[in-house]
This record gives sequence, structure tokens and C-alpha cells, in this order.
Amino acid sequence: MSAKLTSSSPQTLNIEEEWTPSPPPTDLIFDDGEPLESNRHRIAMNVLIEAVHQAYQGRDDYFAGGNMFVYYSSQQIRNREFKGPDFFVALDVDGTVERQGWVVWEEAGRYPDVIVELMSPSTASQDKGKKKDLYEQTFRTRDYFIYDPFDKKSLQGWHLGGNLRYEAIAQDERGWLWCESLGLWLGTWEGTLTKEKANWLRFFDGEGNLILLAQELAEQERQRAEQECQRAEQERQRAEQERQRAEQAESTLEELRNRLQQMGIDPDQVG
Repeated sequence: MSAKLTSSSPQTLNIEEEWTPSPPPTDLIFDDGEPLESNRHRIAMNVLIEAVHQAYQGRDDYFAGGNMFVYYSSQQIRNREFKGPDFFVALDVDGTVERQGWVVWEEAGRYPDVIVELMSPSTASQDKGKKKDLYEQTFRTRDYFIYDPFDKKSLQGWHLGGNLRYEAIAQDERGWLWCESLGLWLGTWEGTLTKEKANWLRFFDGEGNLILLAQELAEQERQRAEQECQRAEQERQRAEQERQRAEQAESTLEELRNRLQQMGIDPDQVG
């Protein structure tokens, strides 16, 4: 606040107030030092992030992050409520910008479009209650999903309806949920990732094909190259067998010609 002094009279002060809004805080915390619930939770988060990068390869109009603080209000900062979603995607933003967290007032008021919370028994009630309400009523996040990496039947999801209230997303016959914001299916997949076998939460494209991770693409390419080598080796062996058969046939014919000549018969006259 500042004051301006006018010269209406020596005894009179005319105070004109000038107000400017308080700038947003800049001393934000981006790491609380707390790890995810388990190693499986950590892998599950990284799998989702990488899958979105694979599905949206070549695009820079989105941001995918995990276990990052989302700052959205001064009250949140005063209350030191620093927790962020386990996984989220924001669309129609500059994906080339490096971010330590998601600061809404630095993102033109944009909130995450998709959020996934990786539950555990200790967080399930909050993920289904307080956080769900926050994402619905404050964030207006279009698609919200919850999943416990240790319980393959725990997948649930909600889509923000026209009344700005969450509506449960129905599972298809595979138990998958459609993520409208991303144009991808979200479902479970049993397999081994980073040396851990589990029912992982995975993204699938609109045709139902698994969005492969870099390690899976590399393995797929390795197998393809190995199959090519096997086919080339089989072709080499087939050609070698053909050569040997041709040599054997030529040797047999030459032996027959020699026998005929020994009998006084001209092989060229035999027909």
C-alpha cells in the first residue's frame, strides 16, 4: 500500500490508496523426501508415464508426471498440503518445459486432465474420498482412476460429466476402462517388468493393442532380428543342401558316363 499527498490545503491530507494483488509464492517445496508405498508402486508409476510418452511419441503438447506436487492455492500452501497425484497428464500445454512440480498459476490456470492414484490399504479411503472430491470439485480433472498394484480387481474410474460431477466409468468385458481424455484404454496386464512379476496397470490403444515400453520394443526388435537371422541361416542351409544335391547328381552322371565308355558305348549316343 502507498499514499499520495495532494495540495488541497496545508492542514488537509488526501490519501489515495493504491492496491496491487500479492504475487504468488515462489519458495515452493517440490520434494518431501517420502518414497512411494513400495517398489511396485514406483514401477507402476514409471510404466504409466513411459506408456503415455510412447503413445504420444512426436508430440510436445502434453505433460506427463508422477509423484509431483500440484500447487493450486495459497491456502493449500499455508496448510502445507503438499501431496501430489501418483500419475497425471495435462493436455494442451508446452511439454518441452522442465517442471519440478505442477504450479497452476504458472500454467495459465490449467489442472491435470487425467489422474491415477496407486492405492494401498493405508491410502484407499483418502483416494476414494478426499482426493476424489478435490479432483472433481477443485481440479475438475476429466478422468480419475484408482488402482492397487497388489490387487488386480481394484481398478475403478470416473469421468467428469456435463453436470461437473464424476460419473463411474463402466468396465468392458476385459475389465478395462476407457480414458476419454487420452483416447486410450486402461487395464491390467500380467507380466514381468523390471524383474517384478505382477498385474500391472497398462495403457492400450483404441484397437486394444498394448502400448509397449522401450524395453519391450527393444526386446521385440531383438526377437525380430533373431528370427531374421534364423531365417537367413535356414536359407543358407537350404542353398547348401541344394548345392550338395547338385554336386551329387553331377558326380553320379559322370560315373555313369565312365561306365558306358568302359563298355564301349558312347554316352552321347545313348538316348
